[in-house]
Amino acid sequence: MFESFSHAFEGIVHAVRTETNIRIQLAALAAVLGAAAWCRVTPVELALLLLSSGCVIALELVNTALETVVNLVTEEYSERAKLAKDVAAGAVLVMAGVSVLVGLAIVLPRAARGLGF
Repeated sequence: MFESFSHAFEGIVHAVRTETNIRIQLAALAAVLGAAAWCRVTPVELALLLLSSGCVIALELVNTALETVVNLVTEEYSERAKLAKDVAAGAVLVMAGVSVLVGLAIVLPRAARGLGF
């Protein structure tokens, strides 16, 4: 059981070291948490922010795994390989967009009130 966790952790560390997008998403998560603290979000709102951000990062890990497998299967250009990679990247983009909307829905009203609007 602990070995499974170890392998999973190794995968996460590898992705953080090698994938720029995951580092960007982690930086975005840090900014979201800072904004959440500044806006004093409720526990439920914090959970929604963490859930949506976590989904983006998890999908990015799946995207990285899929790209690795596709690259393992073929080194030649293939429209189907490109499509698989593009669709996986699209899933990340959709969730990132939803995550931004969740964040804006929670933070903007509080920020506006805090700034006197």
